[in-house]
Amino acid sequence: MKLDRRILDILVCPVSKGKLIQIDDELWSKQAGLAFPIKDGIPVMIESDARPLTQEEIESQKNQ
Repeated sequence: MKLDRRILDILVCPVSKGKLIQIDDELWSKQAGLAFPIKDGIPVMIESDARPLTQEEIESQKNQ
C-alpha cells in the first residue's frame, strides 16, 4: 500500500531529519541507513523498530 504523497512530503527521518522514500512496506532513510516499517498503513517512526539497510540496498537507491 502506497502512502499518500502529502504524508511522505511531511515525514522526515527521526534520526537524520532527511527525506524518506517508500520501498514496499518500509520508509527508507538513506542518510541514516535505516528502514522504518509501515504497519497497517501507519509508518512506525521509532528508531528501535527500524532495521539497518544493507550497503547493497543503499547502493540500489543511489540514483533515485
